[in-house]
Amino acid sequence: MDQKNHSADVSPTGSQMPRLVGLAQASKIYRKLKIKKSKTFSNNGNEVAWGTIGNASTSEGLFFEAINAAGVLQIPLVMSIWDDEYGISVSNKQQTTKSNISEALSGFEKTSKKNGFEIIQVKGWDYPSLIKAYSRAEKFARVNHIPVIVHVLDLTQPLGHSSSGSHERYKSNSRLEWEKEYDCNLKFRNWILENKISNKATLDKIDAEAVLSAKSAKINAWKSYQNPIKKELKNINSHLESMYKASSKSVAIQIAKSKLARLENVGYREILSVGRSLLPSISKFNHPSKLKFIEYLKNISQALQPKFSSQLYSKEIKLEQVPVKYSKEPILVDGRVILRDNFDVLLSTNDRLLIFGEDCGKIGGVNQGLEGMQSKHGKLRVADTGIREATIVGQGIGMALRGLRPIAEIQYLDYILYCIQILSDDLASLSYRTNGQQVAPLIIRTRGHRLEGIWHSGSPMGGMINLLRGIFILTPRNMTIAAGMYNSLLKLNQPAIVIETLNAYRLKENLPTNIGLFTSTIGEIEVLKEGKDITIISYGATLQLVIEASNQLEKFNIKPEVIDIQTLIPFDLSCQIKTSITKTNKLLIVDEDMPGGGTAYILQQLLDNQNIYNLVDSEPKLLSAKDH
Repeated sequence: MDQKNHSADVSPTGSQMPRLVGLAQASKIYRKLKIKKSKTFSNNGNEVAWGTIGNASTSEGLFFEAINAAGVLQIPLVMSIWDDEYGISVSNKQQTTKSNISEALSGFEKTSKKNGFEIIQVKGWDYPSLIKAYSRAEKFARVNHIPVIVHVLDLTQPLGHSSSGSHERYKSNSRLEWEKEYDCNLKFRNWILENKISNKATLDKIDAEAVLSAKSAKINAWKSYQNPIKKELKNINSHLESMYKASSKSVAIQIAKSKLARLENVGYREILSVGRSLLPSISKFNHPSKLKFIEYLKNISQALQPKFSSQLYSKEIKLEQVPVKYSKEPILVDGRVILRDNFDVLLSTNDRLLIFGEDCGKIGGVNQGLEGMQSKHGKLRVADTGIREATIVGQGIGMALRGLRPIAEIQYLDYILYCIQILSDDLASLSYRTNGQQVAPLIIRTRGHRLEGIWHSGSPMGGMINLLRGIFILTPRNMTIAAGMYNSLLKLNQPAIVIETLNAYRLKENLPTNIGLFTSTIGEIEVLKEGKDITIISYGATLQLVIEASNQLEKFNIKPEVIDIQTLIPFDLSCQIKTSITKTNKLLIVDEDMPGGGTAYILQQLLDNQNIYNLVDSEPKLLSAKDH
């Protein structure tokens, strides 16, 4: 497999690091495990994950967490640290211990007795040494699966950090002169001449041709971008001209035409902006040309929208449902047993499935949902990790990108906060920012959320709902439904978080006979109790309380309809809650999240997407936890 793959970039500094761990770990998995049809994704685990980071960004905590994880895992990773001695205007002296990141990381260096990183230092302007350094790095990583840091020193900034950050403001004259002298292009040219590989005339010719080639590519790229826009400009002008003639030369239409004519560089935004701004002025103008113009704006908006904003979620949500089956004689077991047995079947039937996280290996998880799975399926399939939530998620993202089906366990919901940035800026937006070309169907398993203890203020749920659009958030009320959700998710190409209910591990449930096969619906509610007087909706652990409360209300001849939302994202795709409110005309939303958190989100979904405002004959009530 002679192929180089690129993993879509991430914006926040250092946030590429956790994913890089997973991309490299996948090679180790493919080398160690016999996985069917693995040749589509790997050449016997011989791939190297190459990553880059600036010297200043190594100050980020994500960098150190990922370096530690990679050193522990011993995976084929080569990390280039490009060192120009500055982070915008802040020097290494203020950024890094010992003013040198490879010296600061010397404790991570591999020795004859202990594993770690190979650390290679090389000058950025020294071309032969760069070739040797990266050849060494590749062999260490590809052949021996030893992670490598290549610390590239003495790099220069020809234009400073960015066009808005002129380095003349913070560098000394001597430093600026040194950067001119040690510019890597100039040093490379001098090396070619010194070694008589070529001559000045030939190099001058190559330089000139390169400039022309770059300018030509720039012009052609701009033309390719502008041509379809110019076509739309012609179209809108045609519509404007038709209306202009039909309206006895309307001033407003003439102004719109003039606006478009004055624009030097026209984009789709300008075309739509001018077109839409004209609509109030022609509201009383009645002519077929106006209707055609409005239809044109509608069509172009619909055509453009997917190009700039689509693929946030997988469109493959509808699955053929496999119902739960039970024996005639109920077999009552702890909820954890259903989860454990379900994971056992999944691990036995899906050779791409990996489960890893804090304490989920040797002891089988803090709630025993993976009891005995490591001893049965091996330490690579069911693995312990250190306490490093961000890189646990990163492992999952990288391995999912490389064709594996990881389930990353974050021990408790509160600890999601440690990895929320990676979840938000990487996993949640990956499909969106690549137009669906790259997808990481990572499943994150966690448990919560009881708001107990003096150390925890608030709940992460409201934050997760708002920060993680692009990730399914599933909230099963019991372990049978949770198991079915895992079974469903493994058939989808969509990242998700499954929040298991803490108090359900020891509650008794009827053991299904088709463990590992049955599925749970995603994006569909369940009516737990039919009623006519009020609709009460909730999810997760609070449903048990809601059922108890509804039983009490029935003693007073009040018959509530109790609904389990089941999944917060996606939310009630069939709009069944609206059907219930149409019948009861009253609404109560119950959630143990903070005021304005989960309850506010649920009400917004009902108001905006199900139009329930006119269906209720009294104020909807939100029952949530207190601020602490």
